[in-house]
Amino acid sequence: MSEAAARSGTNRSDPASEVVDICRDLIRIDTSNFGDDSGPGERKAAEHVATLLDEVGIESRIVEGAPGRANVIAHWGGADASRDDALLLHGHLDVVPAAAEDWQIDPFAGEVRDGYVWGRGAVDMKDFDAMLLATVRARQRDGRMPARPVVLCFTADEEAGGHRGAEILVRDHADEFDGVTDAVGEVGGFSTTVRGRRLYLIEAAEKGMAWMKLTARGRAGHGSMINTDNAVTRLSAAVARIGAHRWPVRLTPTMEVLLATVADLAGTEATPENAPALIEEFGGAARMLGAVIQNTVNPTQLGAGYKVNVVPTEATAHLDGRFLPGFEEEFFDTLRELCGDGVDWEFLSHQQPWETPYEGDLVAAMSRSILAEDPDALVAPYTMSGGTDAKHFRNLGMRSFGFAPLRLPADLDFTALFHGVDERVPVDALEFGARVFDRFLDDV
Repeated sequence: MSEAAARSGTNRSDPASEVVDICRDLIRIDTSNFGDDSGPGERKAAEHVATLLDEVGIESRIVEGAPGRANVIAHWGGADASRDDALLLHGHLDVVPAAAEDWQIDPFAGEVRDGYVWGRGAVDMKDFDAMLLATVRARQRDGRMPARPVVLCFTADEEAGGHRGAEILVRDHADEFDGVTDAVGEVGGFSTTVRGRRLYLIEAAEKGMAWMKLTARGRAGHGSMINTDNAVTRLSAAVARIGAHRWPVRLTPTMEVLLATVADLAGTEATPENAPALIEEFGGAARMLGAVIQNTVNPTQLGAGYKVNVVPTEATAHLDGRFLPGFEEEFFDTLRELCGDGVDWEFLSHQQPWETPYEGDLVAAMSRSILAEDPDALVAPYTMSGGTDAKHFRNLGMRSFGFAPLRLPADLDFTALFHGVDERVPVDALEFGARVFDRFLDDV
C-alpha cells in the first residue's frame, strides 16, 4: 500500500473493528495482583498478547520477573534506518482484585451491557492494551508500519509497584530499550467536561510514591495497670495527626497549564488561592485532580496486640504517601514532624515523581489526533495522582506521557471506576480511542 493511499484511508483497516473483542478477551483472563505472588500471574495474558502479535507477523518474547509474572516485549517498525529516536508504547497486564459479590456482573466475564464493556481492567488498563493491540494489528496487516522504531511492552505487576515487571525490565533488560527517547502509556487522553466543553487530559507528570510502614515501640504490660509508654497510644496519636493534616496548595508547571485552561473557560485567572475552586469545575474528576495540587498521605492499615488485656510492645501502621514533583523535601520534613518522637518508618516502596515539559512533536501529535476526531474539544496536560510504570522507564532517560484516548459521557464518573466496583468502559469510547491512536501513529 502506498503512503498516499494509507493516509487517505483507501483500503485502510479500521482498528475499531476488533478493539472491543480484544478488550473482552483480556478481561476474561484473570490477572489479579494481590501484592505478592499468590495470584494467577500474568503468564496466560502474556501468551495471549504474544499470539495476537504473532498472528500478524510481529515477533515477541516473554520475560518473567518471577515464575508466572510475565512481560511481553516486541520491536516493530523502524523502516527509516536514520531514525535513532525509538518510541516505547507500554501497558500493564495485571489488575487489582475484585470481589464478585460486590459487582452487578462477574468482574471477569467481559460482558457488554448497556453500551459498556464491563469487567476488572476495563479502564485500568486492558482498554488501552486492546487499543494498542488493535491498532498495531491493523497497521501491520496494511503494511503501515511506522518509520520510527517502536518498542511494544506489556508488563506484569504494575498494580504493586512494577517490581516484577517494568523494574526488572529496566534493570536486567535495558538493551531492549536502546535508543528509546519517548514513552507513551496509561492514564491520559480521556475526556472530562468543563462548562459544556470536552477537555482531554494528557498525563505529563506523576506524583512520587512513599508506601511506608510506621512502627512505635513501648513497654509491654498488663492491660489493667497504668502504662505511660504505650506503643498503641503513641502510634495512634501519630496516625491521627497525619490523617488530619491539611497540606498546602502547590502548583507544578503541568497543573498551571491545566488550571489556566479551565480558568479561561470560567472567565477568570488561575491562582493558588482559587485552584481548589477551579478543580471543582471537573465534577467527579475533582477527586483525583484535587490530589495533584498538594501532597497527600492516607493511613491505610493498623496493627497491634494479640490479647485484650495485654499492652503490646509494638504497634504498626501503613501509609500511602504521594508527593508532587519538586516538593519531596517538604513532604518528608512535614511527615517527620507529624510522626513525632518514638515512631520510626521504613519504605515499602519509594519512587520518585516525574514531570515532562508539555511541548514538542509528540505532544503536537497527540493533540492533532484527538482534534481530528473531536474538533471542538480542548487538550491540556495534567498530573497523575497515582503511579504507573513510567516511573521505571524514565530511569532510562525517556520523556513520558499518558495517552489512552477515550471520549467519555459528561455524566460518567470515570475516575471512580479505577479500582472501583462495576468497572466499565463505553464501547464507543474504546472505538474512538483506537481510531485516535491510529491517527497518532501516523504522526509520530
